[in-house]
Amino acid sequence: MFRSFASFNFRVWFIGALVSNIGSWMQSTAQSWVVLTQLTDNDAGAMGVTMALQFGPPLLFVGVSGWVTDRFDRRRILMITQCLLLLLSLTIGILLLLDVMTLPLMYCLAFVMGMVVAFDNPARQAFVSDLVRRENASNAVALNAASFNGARMIGPAVAGLLIVAVGTGWVFLINVLTFAGMLVALFAIRSGELIPRKKADASARLADGFRYVARRPDLIVIFAMVFLLGALGMNFPIFASTMAIEFGQEADGFGLLSSILAVGSLVGALLAARRARARLRVAIIATGAFGIVSIVSALMPVYWLYAVCLVLVGFTIVTTLTTANGYVQTTTDAGLRGRVLALYVAILMGGTPLGAPLVGWVAAEFGPRTAIMLGAVGGLAACAIGLTWVIASGRLHRRHGEGFALTLDETRPIAVITRPQPTVVPEEFSDKGAETSAIRLVDDDDDFDEPRARRA
Repeated sequence: MFRSFASFNFRVWFIGALVSNIGSWMQSTAQSWVVLTQLTDNDAGAMGVTMALQFGPPLLFVGVSGWVTDRFDRRRILMITQCLLLLLSLTIGILLLLDVMTLPLMYCLAFVMGMVVAFDNPARQAFVSDLVRRENASNAVALNAASFNGARMIGPAVAGLLIVAVGTGWVFLINVLTFAGMLVALFAIRSGELIPRKKADASARLADGFRYVARRPDLIVIFAMVFLLGALGMNFPIFASTMAIEFGQEADGFGLLSSILAVGSLVGALLAARRARARLRVAIIATGAFGIVSIVSALMPVYWLYAVCLVLVGFTIVTTLTTANGYVQTTTDAGLRGRVLALYVAILMGGTPLGAPLVGWVAAEFGPRTAIMLGAVGGLAACAIGLTWVIASGRLHRRHGEGFALTLDETRPIAVITRPQPTVVPEEFSDKGAETSAIRLVDDDDDFDEPRARRA
């Protein structure tokens, strides 16, 4: 489960990300509560607009952000984005403490924050693969998700208590301090121990990532599934805050719901880390389970029963996303990984500008339970897309001579070289070239050319 911790760089990254993520969850909780209770009169629609503005830029800048991730040093990109996010958190905190924050101003700052995150997210996702060997990439992705959701257990609960005790402005200022965790980790990482990767050259095109995905029907299916989850199912700030108000809770009750959701999320991430590799079938099953448990949660009559259901909701959604992320990273050509991940993040987060205002309006007009049901429909629809593709692709079939027993072939068949191929010398290192280039073995009877062998 924890094999990626053998890497010094990953250990440093994990600790720094955990500290930074705690602060990010604190800020996210405070921002939702400010919009819902201070800047509006419990208007879930305004919260949906805020989320749409914050998560929309990754979709707008998907081509540019992915190209930047593949073209330039990812650690330097993260240093720049983290410093910019620090300044934005400081600005929002000061405006709240001075009592001059308005809803239009919050909209503007949320959009600017989204523009920075559009470059931060793909660089962060792809950088995890630079920290560990290829065979541990899926495990590293899952442990990175565990860090994210472990912070989610702590951050919202602490934010809820701080909002009640000292106010929302101080939560943003405390988050400024947590950025030090990520920045220190980025400085401490040993450059010489990073995994070599093929960087995109100046001739690399923004559209290459789109063309690559268009030739991969399995990736298209994953992207369709995560789009539905991002648009309808993952509006947890709207669900949790409006349900907390319906149950008569304050900010601390809202923060506690977010932390309880993270309990299941953390378990899902750790179990994903135990698997040898990410499988698409796991993501498909988890999306269906998410739809079912979401329906059950919407029917809960009291606060604590709803909270218990959130554990299962968190487990299923993180199992889906961690598996999908790991699958995309480990099956994508290294030279295009940044652009493909940028597209993945844009589709996941880009669904929010479309779905969040709709979900917020449904919550305001028909109640939060109806909004949760709408999210459940998104999960069930995603599951249906995955199952339809598996059946249509012919990978699901009956086992010969075993009645109704079914088997599912591997999603990505591996081509095996059966005879020696002409030697090809790659211009520079790439995972694809290393995996497919034939290596000639020297027999005992062959003449041994030591200089030539040393060059090989």
